[in-house]
Amino acid sequence: MENPYVLLTPGPLSTSKTVKEAMMRDWCTWDDDYNVGIVQKIRRKLVELATTSAGYTSVLMQGSGTFSVEATLGTVVPNDGRLLVLANGAYGKRLAQIAARLQIDHLVEESGETAPPDPATVEMALKKDPKISHVVMVHCETTTGMLNPIEAVGDVVKRYQRIFIVDAMSTFGGMPMDIAALGIDFIISSANKCIQGVPGFGFVICRRERLEACEGQARSLSLDLFDQWRTMDQSRGKWRYTSPTHTVRAFAQALVELEEEGGVAARNARYCENHRILVEGMEGLGIRCLLPRALQSPIITAFYNPDSPDYTFKEFYTRLKKSGFVIYPGKVTDVDTFRVGSIGHVFPDDFRALIKSVRESMFW
Repeated sequence: MENPYVLLTPGPLSTSKTVKEAMMRDWCTWDDDYNVGIVQKIRRKLVELATTSAGYTSVLMQGSGTFSVEATLGTVVPNDGRLLVLANGAYGKRLAQIAARLQIDHLVEESGETAPPDPATVEMALKKDPKISHVVMVHCETTTGMLNPIEAVGDVVKRYQRIFIVDAMSTFGGMPMDIAALGIDFIISSANKCIQGVPGFGFVICRRERLEACEGQARSLSLDLFDQWRTMDQSRGKWRYTSPTHTVRAFAQALVELEEEGGVAARNARYCENHRILVEGMEGLGIRCLLPRALQSPIITAFYNPDSPDYTFKEFYTRLKKSGFVIYPGKVTDVDTFRVGSIGHVFPDDFRALIKSVRESMFW
């Protein structure tokens, strides 16, 4: 069955036919064909994608990406630690919400939804408060599509010898990075983002020694990141609880297709070209981007709603869906926007067709 539309969202994404076909057989979670032949290979490949440096490991966690974020924060920040949350959108605020729900001692530095976190502000906070043990931020804040300055913030965090956690949900696998060079201790992402798998699990890549120091700290049984990792490590890929086998097999296929495409650099080049065609096409139709070019990621782009009393997002969405494209509503608090994603199994010709459909759907 062919898909009735292309998903132009920040995830779940449009996936290849072969990724979907990979889910068409069953797997035994106790069998080495699955645990050693698939899970362990995925864990090694994730570390290879993240860094060329030694001393890193990876762990897979059931659920959406937010489950992995909560598992990380709830496991790695000790009871006597303090977490500094950098927030400039809904997903940064979700980090703070998780910390509050888990009763993690934390502070929040908000820079506003249209401004990136300021490394100088981070430095002042760390200098002022020696109890801050961990700093967490989002790489691409998909509320707006802003790419946040993880390199500059990471430099500050490492200079003050704190632990750096990055939510790279919508960038890992789609943007080149070396987490060791960036000073990242824990990086978190999900199967259904730039590696172009399907929803069902997330993953954390981290410094092994940092994770080993977290034994007994978790605030949850099922979201105990340390225990999940120890079981996978010692039992050769075994999950503590029921593994999402079909999703994991699809992800293994997605990793093969990432390599066949030419790796992260090649995938990033495609995403950037998708983004360029999208922005230039929309601007050519008089639809303006929310952010200046310098702050935009190639992941998802927020656009101002057309300034017309006749415009409604629902009508615009419906017309585009009928022409084969699904976009996202806006998430910015004080400005009316909509969003279009550039990632997934989508290509420049899809965005040329999208611009044509937008032109034909302009009813205002």
